[in-house]
Amino acid sequence: MNLSPFIEKLQDLMIENNLNAPALAKILGCSRASINKYLNGKKIPSLDMSIRMANYFQCTMETLLGIDEENHINDFFPCPLFKDRLPILCQYFNISRYELCKRINISESVAYYWSKGTTSPSLESVIKIAECLDCSIDFVIGRSKI
Repeated sequence: MNLSPFIEKLQDLMIENNLNAPALAKILGCSRASINKYLNGKKIPSLDMSIRMANYFQCTMETLLGIDEENHINDFFPCPLFKDRLPILCQYFNISRYELCKRINISESVAYYWSKGTTSPSLESVIKIAECLDCSIDFVIGRSKI
């Protein structure tokens, strides 16, 4: 995953909101070191942390990640647990969990653990799902309507 667009956008958002790393870390409930690792491209934020950032900055996930320049401001919904969202996605797009796994090149066991709530997908996996289903990342995680 190319982190450059995300790093640039995070820096821009921090400047627009007059925030430094310690202030953003406090707002997001993480360490200053984590924010610095994101800004230096040494760490990819978790899905949960990305959602917290997007919620704080009131932007879409695509905007936060630097995928889309324009922020399509929405009334964002609280994200359901992914184990509850996955069957809704499969039903909406008329795709089996098995077929989704094949298309995004993950093992069925990984999706099984997602479906049981044992694990959550990584940010990279959610991006792959959105690309595969040709929808927004926010829709995949239940943060917006299609």
